[in-house]
Amino acid sequence: MRRRDRGDGGIDARGPDTWRLRYRIRGLRHAMTFHGSLSDARKELRRLLKSGDDGTHIAPDKITMAQWVEQWIAAGAPGRRQRKVGRRTLKRYEELLRCHIGPVLGVRPLQQIQAVEIDAAYRQIEGKIAPRTALHTHIVLGAALQTAVRKGLLSINPLDRVERVPSPGEADHGAVLDQDQLRALVEGFRNSVLFPIVAVAAFTGARRGEILALRWSDLDIEAKTLRIERAVEQIGTTLSLKGPKTERGKRTIAIDDDLVALLVAEKQEHLRICAGVPDGVVVDLSLVKLPDGALMFPRSPAPGESFSFTALRNADSLTKFFAKAVRKSAFLICASMTCAARTRRCCSTPACRYTSSLRGVGMIPRCCCAVTPSARARPIRARPR
Repeated sequence: MRRRDRGDGGIDARGPDTWRLRYRIRGLRHAMTFHGSLSDARKELRRLLKSGDDGTHIAPDKITMAQWVEQWIAAGAPGRRQRKVGRRTLKRYEELLRCHIGPVLGVRPLQQIQAVEIDAAYRQIEGKIAPRTALHTHIVLGAALQTAVRKGLLSINPLDRVERVPSPGEADHGAVLDQDQLRALVEGFRNSVLFPIVAVAAFTGARRGEILALRWSDLDIEAKTLRIERAVEQIGTTLSLKGPKTERGKRTIAIDDDLVALLVAEKQEHLRICAGVPDGVVVDLSLVKLPDGALMFPRSPAPGESFSFTALRNADSLTKFFAKAVRKSAFLICASMTCAARTRRCCSTPACRYTSSLRGVGMIPRCCCAVTPSARARPIRARPR
């Protein structure tokens, strides 16, 4: 009998239909456990040796799905472009995988996860979460597994072989206001503390977080423009400012005389507060200067708390306040029009200029027309945020 060469590997019986495969790849020793018949174990050993010759060998690793997800999140959840995502997005990715994938596949070795197991996991969450959440979970899981392929932990992505991808369900296209409806909405808030915010939202098309991050230094009264350079970001209970994802997100928006006058009046109120001048007293405020970084719409102080010009306002609380006011006034939003902005066409029609997109309540419209040429180069799609 011919003596077995060291490069041929070896098979040791470990129990009924359980085998330990031993082999070398580029001088490194590897071992793995295989379940099946002896004939299948020999085929698997030959495949492993061939993968070493082809340069496609994946070294055995005992890392579990939960451990790999933790590593992937710690690295910033890089995807196809190998870039880190934002902090809020990162927290959402971690929640999706921890809540919907971890309980089913978290303890499974990453290299042993099969497509049928992923199908079973999808069946377990089906009906328990929203269809779009299930689709987002599928997308995030795919990105995590594809990164494992790129890192050499997996030879193929098992998600490519799943039986059925979760359906997104019926899309929420938001609502669209014409000019009369939009002005009626704004006028309905004239006696509300939200009036300046609603007016800026309606006639600039800026996002909710972008409006709450506006500073007085972003307003150019002479040029009649607002500069968008940042947005409020909430992670848990912590509020902070963040920049746009790309430089194209920074833009200058042209505003009309009415909005300029409204913002100037709002700034005068802030100057009075800063100088401690009561309402009704006529004084020269030209020498009063607001603190650096003073916000246009800072958070209202709590009882016993001093006013801060840089305190960030909670965007979710703003939305709830707005929704309550809309329900109270019984304002009905027309959702029957189709916005040209959704098809990435830029025009001057009311439906295009006043597309509503504030999450859940249809407050803030996206404007793809009333902007400067630099901002018009990036058409804005209306979508739930």
